[in-house]
Amino acid sequence: MQARPQSAMISGNANPSRLTGPKLKLKTSMTANLLCPCNSKLPYSECCQPLHTKQHSAANPEQLMRSRYAAFVKAEFDYLIDTHHRDYRQGLSAQTLAQMPKTQWLGLQIVTREPLTAGQTKARVTFKAWYLADGQLDAIFEESEFIFEGGRWFYTEGKQFAVSYPKRNDTCICNSGNKFKHCCLKRI
Repeated sequence: MQARPQSAMISGNANPSRLTGPKLKLKTSMTANLLCPCNSKLPYSECCQPLHTKQHSAANPEQLMRSRYAAFVKAEFDYLIDTHHRDYRQGLSAQTLAQMPKTQWLGLQIVTREPLTAGQTKARVTFKAWYLADGQLDAIFEESEFIFEGGRWFYTEGKQFAVSYPKRNDTCICNSGNKFKHCCLKRI
């Protein structure tokens, strides 16, 4: 993922006054705090957090791309720099990322991924990362390129595409399983 908007934790933007009871409030905050933002359906502690804390390295380009998305959501800017190949950073720093405008990340969709073969050192993953910035819905629609070097995968660069916005009856971009009109469309 290229550096575009700064992240804001989705759970930090919840409006507690909209919750109707203590059980719903507890369930909502527990889910928001435990599930990994990369849409793996795994707890953050078992998914991207071990990558962000350097306990493990990404095993493949898709895992690296997902962990980079989660790093934007969690404001793990050092991780984003660490996993961006040094030859492609073009002066980008964690400080630069931290100063970017606030963004509310909504969801990640994997569009395509190249199957890996033994000894492969380059790969691509195409994705859509949906977000709200200043009340406007947008997405990073990118084919990201990755390189395997020194026993680790690194993001190098990406090719950006124009995004088609979801229709009212499409499945929501946040991966809730609800229709867009009953979910994230209400936030716009």
